[in-house]
Amino acid sequence: MLIDRARIHVKAGSGGNGSSSFRREKYVPRGGPDGGDGGRGGDVVMRVKANLSSLLPFQYNQHFAAEDGGNGMKQQKYGKAGGRLYVDVPPGTVVSDDETGEVVADLTEADEEVVVAKGGRGGLGNVHFKSSTRQAPKLAELGEPAEERWLRLELRLIADVGLVGLPNAGKSTLLGAASAARPKIADYPFTTIEPNLGVVEVGGAGGQTFVLADIPGLIEGAAEGSGLGHEFLRHVTRTRVLVHVLDASGGLEGRDPLTDFRTVNAELAAFDEELTAKPMLVTLNKTDLVEARERLAALRAVLEGEDFAVYDVSAATGAGIASLMNGVAATLREVIVREREEEKPQERRRYTLADVDERAWEVERLSAHHFVVRGIGIERFTKMTNFGNEDAVRRFQQVLEKSGISDELGRQGIVATDVVHIADHELVWGDEQSTEPVPAGGRRRSAER
Repeated sequence: MLIDRARIHVKAGSGGNGSSSFRREKYVPRGGPDGGDGGRGGDVVMRVKANLSSLLPFQYNQHFAAEDGGNGMKQQKYGKAGGRLYVDVPPGTVVSDDETGEVVADLTEADEEVVVAKGGRGGLGNVHFKSSTRQAPKLAELGEPAEERWLRLELRLIADVGLVGLPNAGKSTLLGAASAARPKIADYPFTTIEPNLGVVEVGGAGGQTFVLADIPGLIEGAAEGSGLGHEFLRHVTRTRVLVHVLDASGGLEGRDPLTDFRTVNAELAAFDEELTAKPMLVTLNKTDLVEARERLAALRAVLEGEDFAVYDVSAATGAGIASLMNGVAATLREVIVREREEEKPQERRRYTLADVDERAWEVERLSAHHFVVRGIGIERFTKMTNFGNEDAVRRFQQVLEKSGISDELGRQGIVATDVVHIADHELVWGDEQSTEPVPAGGRRRSAER
């Protein structure tokens, strides 16, 4: 069973806390600080494994957490770094942020890796805060909290050529006749309820080979999710060439093949406009039937007049299959040559966790007495500050002043006892720009004067 969607939660490792310790040896009664740094938390890494073909394992396990970093120790010993956690996925997996919908990674190549949750930094030990004026600092940083998020995984099959068409057009029969694939075949709509893949070899042993995908039948409204539209259309996006299979006989319902042709093309365009730019060959199938042979000339005249390459085949008897596959192979070669000339891998986009200026920040007034400060660097610094330590609070205030955040808050009219939100903390603004955390779930305490 092909499982091509999943939702998982990933959590990187938190950084270890820095140590606040001092040398205590027999002949060194007043040794200086020797607290070591905390270890960095482990990353969560998505990794492509070529032997996987489904997202089925994620139906049973949705939570993945990397190892936390160890705390720093005395004698300037570092905490142990948390181990990376690898989450293996099949080729063709698109990873998106569940909350924003932003694509995090598009994974197609074997052994390709991408970090989807970064481990937290380890806190600095008190040895880093010794100076000529502060010989015995008790200040040490907390480890950075773990990054965590919900992700959506979506598998898009990687195939060179995709067979598209309405249900019961004969795509599965055509796939079976052209390749070694043996899809389920029957004379009723939606026989195929999941994509099937087959390998086609053209030109005998050692000749050109390509992967052919039978995309389950589309219906009108598929792009809006009617039927099983969204389930199938995404698998078309990675193909280089499309083969549109038409039931030239009109089927038992006596349908107009040209109407069917335009219906499917409209759904492809509605789902993704780029699909209309893919080369498309048209196959007039079921030519073993009298009804189909009677329509061939008229259908061919219209389709060739619209510059489509048209092939008459009978998937049931195998007639015309070799000619069609040779035409597909030639078209595919042209596409690959063009891609190389343009130096653009087909349908390939790379995503990374973007590097941003960690020094950047912004201040916003939320209400008369509430402000928020945003910025990667200041938010991380706030999370790693131990507000129970007076030296840490003093250092935090100095950073607000040196960075210009205090001046900007003053420009926006902050006064004593107003609340400043930074990361997960609520800080009370006091006289002389002092701050004090608001107790979780409690009322504001008076700021230090």
